[in-house]
Amino acid sequence: MKKLFYESVFPKGLSDEAAWALHEFLQALVATCESRYMSQLRRYSKRQQCLYDPEHPWRSPPLD
Repeated sequence: MKKLFYESVFPKGLSDEAAWALHEFLQALVATCESRYMSQLRRYSKRQQCLYDPEHPWRSPPLD
């Protein structure tokens, strides 16, 4: 059976301390990413909510 990507990145058997350190690192990474790219993330998310008009599917939403 094929090994999943996250199984090699997040191995089983970490100590409690190592799991906590990994968690803290990932939380800091997310916070940094959000603070740096939040306007782009929101803009992209907003565009994904309305990809086309069902009444006029040939029309695209205006780009910002």
